[in-house]
Amino acid sequence: MYRPLPLFIGLRYLRAKKKNQFISIISGISFVGIALGVAVLITVMSVMNGFDEQIKDRILMMVPPVKVYQAGGKLYDWQALSQHLQEKDKRITGAAPIIEGQALLSMGGSNAFAAIQGIDPKYEDSVVPVGQHMVEGRLSQLKTGEFNIVLGKYLAQSLGVKVGDKITVIIPQANLTPAGLMPRLKQFKVSGIFSVSYQYDSYYALININDAAKLFQMGDSVTALQLGVKDIYQAPFLKETLNTQLLPSFYVARDWTDENKSFFQALQMEKTMMFFILLLIIAVAIFNLLSSLVMVVTDKRADIAILRTLGMSSRQIIMTFIIQGLAIGIIGILIGVGLGVLLSLNATEIVNWIQNVFGVQFLSPSVYQIDFIPSKLDYLDVIKVGIAALTLSFLATLYPAWSASRVQPVEALRYE
Repeated sequence: MYRPLPLFIGLRYLRAKKKNQFISIISGISFVGIALGVAVLITVMSVMNGFDEQIKDRILMMVPPVKVYQAGGKLYDWQALSQHLQEKDKRITGAAPIIEGQALLSMGGSNAFAAIQGIDPKYEDSVVPVGQHMVEGRLSQLKTGEFNIVLGKYLAQSLGVKVGDKITVIIPQANLTPAGLMPRLKQFKVSGIFSVSYQYDSYYALININDAAKLFQMGDSVTALQLGVKDIYQAPFLKETLNTQLLPSFYVARDWTDENKSFFQALQMEKTMMFFILLLIIAVAIFNLLSSLVMVVTDKRADIAILRTLGMSSRQIIMTFIIQGLAIGIIGILIGVGLGVLLSLNATEIVNWIQNVFGVQFLSPSVYQIDFIPSKLDYLDVIKVGIAALTLSFLATLYPAWSASRVQPVEALRYE
């Protein structure tokens, strides 16, 4: 079978002479380094993708895609506004009113600050599916006038309460009484507990929207109208449409990226920086590849001189050593990609096994929102890593190949 001369010689030079096995060892180290670097980079990128997806899902689970506010802080006649918006824009899948406020929850000697959300259970699941994450009780038990409350899992634990217990809700508003200014408070019965993520489980409490209106003296108004969408990543575009076309000037729409913009920007920046930092691992292996090729050129000076006297051109000499270096790089990249994909697809199970065997917990849910190592393999990341590693491998071959093409036959063969 016909093979171009530079390809044949370049592959043949992958092995040095027996007297110079040290060069082969250096080449092997380069190959192993590239494979490990690529595998580590793919695995870390997949874990970063997993964290990004999990944190987004858990945060967005309790954050409505779009909220509409009215100037002055109180929104009136939300039913008419809801109907108008859903008729005008088919991207909206549901609407739910909400009353928001802050309160101090008290049970015996235990106290905790909480964000109180007054919701209508009939509409809430069309926007925020918290009802699907109830640990105890049901969201439908938040009935008008019964003054029931649903707590996050960790909030309930900090207060030491369970379903059926009664707690006191104290809000930062005062009533004027004959005895002077007294804080406004109301007793609620715990009717359910939900679990979404540590951030929300430790801080949020839900009550019926009509009970919230009485508690916060909102009358017939609500704080905002929440809107659900088919694709949550279309929320910024829907917000733009609402603010420029569908809403009067005294309304303003905000989407989930406005409330968490800096957080998600930080996640993206962290992922980008991690990619370039870990790319340095591959760069170190590439320097080993460059060193091994330089030593191969030195080792093969006589061979190069003979090939030149037989009519091999400088261009062919350059191609010979580029092929040799790329062969090492490509084999390392392919093995690294295979290993990286395998580790990425099984990262969660591997880490869980290590935690079970050694009795350790790598992640605290109070810090990372989750208690396991997530992994999501993105083949676009695999392609990016492969291209980056291949580009570095190619660049590492240029100087040794150029140096080989500069070998003068007379000088190289003088002492042979």
